[in-house]
Amino acid sequence: MAANAQANRQGRSSAVPTLHDVAAHAGVSTMTVSRVLGGGKNVRPAKMESVLASIEALGYRKNENARSLRPGQRTGLIGVIITNVANPYYAEVQLGIEETLAAHNLRLLVGNSGEDAQRERQLTADFVGRQVDGLIVVPSGGATEHLTEKFLGSTPLVLATRELEGFEADTVLIDDINGAYLGTKKLIAEGHKRIAFVGNTSLFTGKRRFEGFVKAHRESGLEVNPDLVKSGQHNTTTAQQAIEELLSMEEAPTAVFSANNRSTIGILRGAAATASSKTLRVVGFDNFELSDMMPFALTVIDHDARELGRQAGKLLLHRLEHEDDDSEVRHIQLPTRLLG
Repeated sequence: MAANAQANRQGRSSAVPTLHDVAAHAGVSTMTVSRVLGGGKNVRPAKMESVLASIEALGYRKNENARSLRPGQRTGLIGVIITNVANPYYAEVQLGIEETLAAHNLRLLVGNSGEDAQRERQLTADFVGRQVDGLIVVPSGGATEHLTEKFLGSTPLVLATRELEGFEADTVLIDDINGAYLGTKKLIAEGHKRIAFVGNTSLFTGKRRFEGFVKAHRESGLEVNPDLVKSGQHNTTTAQQAIEELLSMEEAPTAVFSANNRSTIGILRGAAATASSKTLRVVGFDNFELSDMMPFALTVIDHDARELGRQAGKLLLHRLEHEDDDSEVRHIQLPTRLLG
């Protein structure tokens, strides 16, 4: 990664693209370019896309710190992009990152992508423009051009909780597949055969957790019933709606596997309003506050979110401290455990 970044720097043109260059390339005014860089307010989507494409094509960087930094001087800032600031899980990840980096006098700039690839791209451009020393990103899973060396230059990148297909970067993951496998096997061992799945399989983690869910069924000689799979849930509200639909079936599931903590909360809310609440068995990925006090038969697939953040911080520190390290990218996978 470092060697490629160095080659990328050497291959750059000596002419640094300007705001006017971007405007000319996109066929818009400099005011429009400025508005896009400022968040895109009052800019039509087609023009915004054209400007963003020109920014990437030219390698333009909005340099917020050019006046205050000497050549080669670091800012002491690390950009962190997460997908949902409302989820306490990501607060723990952020705390772990901060614990590790603060010990090295590095401060965080944190942005929320909301699972929106375009928002993620804008945040990345903003952070690089502010000359952050490195980036830690929970990727939304959309386009990846803004995370390549062409866009980031020499800025090191670490991915947290998710990989991107065909994209190489230092990454920290949870053992999603095995965790889901063990959780589902526990339900099967208890005698459950109609087990529902509630989650979002369009996401990297949801896809892996569904893989573990399917694996446990197949190894036990069971088929996953497609009528019991709700694979498009992305928050507590949609998860609650999903479980209400499942429990209203003539032959309702006796157990449910939840792919993340937000889905689990939605499931518990939905089940609480039905007679099935006393008998429904729930296994959910990710722990959450008061999970051990639920009036349901609940098992949590637990893992240390803060440790995931610490490991992401350590990977980034290694890249910062060994700029000439041309070793292959590193992947760390943290274990899970069943609680309850």
